[in-house]
Amino acid sequence: MAETPQWAGQARVVMLGKPGCHLCEDAWGVIERVTDELGASRAVRQLDEVGADEREEYWDKIPVTFVDGRRHDFWRVGEDRLRSALGG
Repeated sequence: MAETPQWAGQARVVMLGKPGCHLCEDAWGVIERVTDELGASRAVRQLDEVGADEREEYWDKIPVTFVDGRRHDFWRVGEDRLRSALGG
C-alpha cells in the first residue's frame, strides 16, 4: 500500500486491531501508558472498519500502530520506541 490511510491521522497514535486479539490488548496497554504520560491523543480502529485494501494490507500484521499518521510498528509496541517517536 503506497499511501497511509486517512484514518491513521485521527489522533497522534492510532492502533489498528481487532476484538479478541491478545497482542492488541497488550499493545493498547503500552499505548495508553505512554500517551497518558506524554499527553498525546490516541485512538483505536478495528480491522472490520477499514477498507478492503487496508484489511488485505494489515490483517496479518495487527496490531498496527501509526504515529502522526505514519505506520510506526506492527505486532508489538515497544514502550521506549513509542515514547521516542512521540518526542518523550
